[in-house]
Amino acid sequence: MIVMIKILLLIFLISTPFFAQTEPAFEIARLKYGGGGDWYNDPSAEVNLLNFVNQNTTIKVLPEYKFVDIANDDLFSYPFLFITGHGNIIFSRSETERLKKYLENGGFIYIDDDYGLDRAVRREMKKIFPEKDFVELPFAHGIYHNVYDFTYGPPKTHEHDNKPPQGFGIFIGERLAVYYTYESNPSDGWADERAHNDPPSVRETALKFGTNIIVWALTN
Repeated sequence: MIVMIKILLLIFLISTPFFAQTEPAFEIARLKYGGGGDWYNDPSAEVNLLNFVNQNTTIKVLPEYKFVDIANDDLFSYPFLFITGHGNIIFSRSETERLKKYLENGGFIYIDDDYGLDRAVRREMKKIFPEKDFVELPFAHGIYHNVYDFTYGPPKTHEHDNKPPQGFGIFIGERLAVYYTYESNPSDGWADERAHNDPPSVRETALKFGTNIIVWALTN
């Protein structure tokens, strides 16, 4: 399984023109967005997740914090974009068009509601795909079982409004192009321990879940 992941990753990075990285190593880019939400919070999250992936799989990664502006053509150098924050997101018309192009050409976006982002996420994604809605993924979906098993879907890393954690998707054809976690907040568990004082078991579960997301995005 892991050997196949590595082979598929190398093929993806080398052969996909929209995501032609300078070296065959997987990177995550934090998406910088307008609207006032703190898109930049917990910059240690992706670095820790990529280090965990490096230690527990054979996927070659570049564990650095990087962000990208939607208007910058570097957007198309990253196969995996990460969106998080609190409060509001606003995409302009041109940003909406660029994100649609990114997704339709094979890009993947993971969104984690760090609290209070749900209304904005749903509104802005509807701008990109007016004909599509988020659909909740069943617990049997492969994203929950490809490396580590999550029998009941997304883990509960942080409590928000005493609601069950949920994972939603937007599909292009049969491909999961956007994955969105609500009332789960695993990215807080990726951050440095001092950021949220989460116990080691909670952080490990969150990192395992993030690994599943990465592997799914790269192999599907």
